[in-house]
Amino acid sequence: MKNLIGRDELTAKTSAVDAAGGLKQLSIEGVRFRPVRPVTHEDGHLVEVMRSDWPLLDSPVVQVHITTTLPGHVRAWGLHERSTDRLFVVKGLIRFAVFDGREGSPTFGRVDTLLVSELSPGLLIVPPNLYHGWKNIGDTDAPIINMPQILYDYDKPDALDLPWDSAQAAALIPHRW
Repeated sequence: MKNLIGRDELTAKTSAVDAAGGLKQLSIEGVRFRPVRPVTHEDGHLVEVMRSDWPLLDSPVVQVHITTTLPGHVRAWGLHERSTDRLFVVKGLIRFAVFDGREGSPTFGRVDTLLVSELSPGLLIVPPNLYHGWKNIGDTDAPIINMPQILYDYDKPDALDLPWDSAQAAALIPHRW
């Protein structure tokens, strides 16, 4: 309609999935997401978090831990030089973001975002050398399971941080929480 106030400010909506139900939005090389579905039974429901026969798991699980993020809080930007994170939201509503700062990567400079909750669960795989983080955009605590590829080294952690609210992060990463 040509005579609609604000028409020039509107943008066309794009679908996050293709016709087969696969995610279209993940574009960074190496980042993968496997949606899962709750299976209801007479006592409640069951959700598979991870299976060793899923093709996207290319190494065994060596450690499992849970981190909880409070409502409205941001946990970003983290980066691992050797380890892959495998993240699964147990409860809450999380907006994940991944930035590819790898020079020479075919997806250099891209940002992927993904909404995940217990109502729309899945396993997010973030390989080494990608900045990543999340914000709890829900109104409850959000526990997240991580099943990293390598054991945590207490003496020399494979964990580098760039505070999400720093001037350096704002200059480097084209994503705002």
